[in-house]
Amino acid sequence: MGRKVTAADVAREAGVSAATVDRVLNNRGGVSTDKERRVIGAAKRLKLDRALDLRAARTLRVAAILQSPQNPFHATVGQAFAEQNRGVNPFNIQTRVYVGDPAKPEQLQRIIQCAMATHDAIITCLPDDGPIAADLDRYADTGRPVIALAADIRAEKAIYVGPDDYAGGRIAGDLLGRFLGPSGGEIMLIGGLWSMIGQAQRRRGFEDVLVARHLRCNVVHVAESRESGDRAGELAARALRDHPNIAGIYNASAGGVKVAQAIERAGRSDLVYITHEFSDQRRTLLKVGQIDALLDQEPATEVGIALSVIAHHYGRLETLVDTKTPIRVHFRETC
Repeated sequence: MGRKVTAADVAREAGVSAATVDRVLNNRGGVSTDKERRVIGAAKRLKLDRALDLRAARTLRVAAILQSPQNPFHATVGQAFAEQNRGVNPFNIQTRVYVGDPAKPEQLQRIIQCAMATHDAIITCLPDDGPIAADLDRYADTGRPVIALAADIRAEKAIYVGPDDYAGGRIAGDLLGRFLGPSGGEIMLIGGLWSMIGQAQRRRGFEDVLVARHLRCNVVHVAESRESGDRAGELAARALRDHPNIAGIYNASAGGVKVAQAIERAGRSDLVYITHEFSDQRRTLLKVGQIDALLDQEPATEVGIALSVIAHHYGRLETLVDTKTPIRVHFRETC
């Protein structure tokens, strides 16, 4: 039999002191994140018995900055974080959700600056903003990860976890063009905040595919709901009054249900409606034909991937997972 691995072996492998190894493996704290990562990685490589089933010594504190749960997507994301906190949690990560208003960048920046002082990682789902991106890059420079969840930002050191939004927009545009057929028609496009990179990419993909494949489909009205479902419904109702020839609506953000209700009130059952994010309420609208197609990016999967990326950063997961998440398309007959 080979010699049993000792803490001294781990210390040599990790390039740290034996006292540091003792503090990490016995959860005593007071060790920098870089050294902790090196110790855990070395212990696993050397197959130290205590490291084989290591639940990870120190609890990692993660700040997730989301929008209000009145937005169904963010409600689902928040619920997914809560379930991860209560679940098996093999990486010993606890996430605290902070809620901010995407229309108030100063408020978001204050939340981020507070989180920077007390958390081991930050997950954001925010509009792109220069000062916020700069703060997040400074935070990442300290060796702690920043995850842009479902909404990319221009922080150079942030890791994006989410779908290919440009491809999502192209899928929506191609579906809408095919639904409308050779005669095409007028289209309304609704976004939440076009300053969010993902939504801007959806819009670009949507418009590009119409130009490439569906020339008789014309976007005649573009609106921004400011991430308010109620406002999205009001914008749709107003557009249907002002543009009675609208034949299709693509809603790239919040307000999926409110827009469907506006279409129903206008008596426009002939109109083609495509939106995002699967939920029980939207499943019902799909089944009765008030939504024609729904694109879903599986937010619970995104949350799991984001936490796995953080675990990998801290040496608690050996293999880095794919950070690109799939886009699922749901129809009346598949929901």
